[in-house]
Amino acid sequence: MKKITAIILAALMTLSLAACAGGGESVGNSGDIEPQQSGTENVQMPEESQTQEQTSESGMTQESDSNSSVSEPASEPEGSKILVAYFSATNNTEGVAQKLADGLGADIYEIVPEQPYTDEDLDYGNSESRSSVEMNDPSSRPAISGSVENMEQYDVVLIGYPIWWGEAPRIMSTFMESYDFSGKTLAAFCTSASSGFGSSDSALREAADNAVWLDGQRFSAGASAEDVMEWSDGLGIK
Repeated sequence: MKKITAIILAALMTLSLAACAGGGESVGNSGDIEPQQSGTENVQMPEESQTQEQTSESGMTQESDSNSSVSEPASEPEGSKILVAYFSATNNTEGVAQKLADGLGADIYEIVPEQPYTDEDLDYGNSESRSSVEMNDPSSRPAISGSVENMEQYDVVLIGYPIWWGEAPRIMSTFMESYDFSGKTLAAFCTSASSGFGSSDSALREAADNAVWLDGQRFSAGASAEDVMEWSDGLGIK
């Protein structure tokens, strides 16, 4: 009977020891969980880095798109289209007009009378001469041969003439009344031996009162290119 009891006790003690050993292994496995999680996090870190690289690449792509969408700078506006129109009975005004056109790179147009003036026509001392009769009649409008083609293309018109009786010759009024100068910029220049510019352009301004008029200038027949361009530069028309 004692032997049986001893065998049962021995069996119970064996089972008890086996249970204690199993519980220790479970704690050990539980203790290994943190290093495993740490290892798992180390695996995920490259994925996060990869995400950052993708974001960076995305940012670069957006920057590239932004640069590609920048519009080209607008081209600079072209300079004003300028015409130098002049009447020259004795070629004095012609020289000044040519210097202006050359210096400004402008087109040039000579106002040619349909009936050319002779030396007798220009005899200012003769009250019966053609020029005397025309200047004594404000309504006189001598005819012009030819015309300016496409006057509308010009932004600026410089108008030259000799001084006759302190005024622009009547043929200049014919010229002014032949075109629409609305919105254009105009300036007059004249030549004379001694007379100043004065109000010689008053009739011209009246004929084109819808234009922008700049101050005119009187030149001598032998005016230099420097003198001529000093005036035009002061107009600010380039």
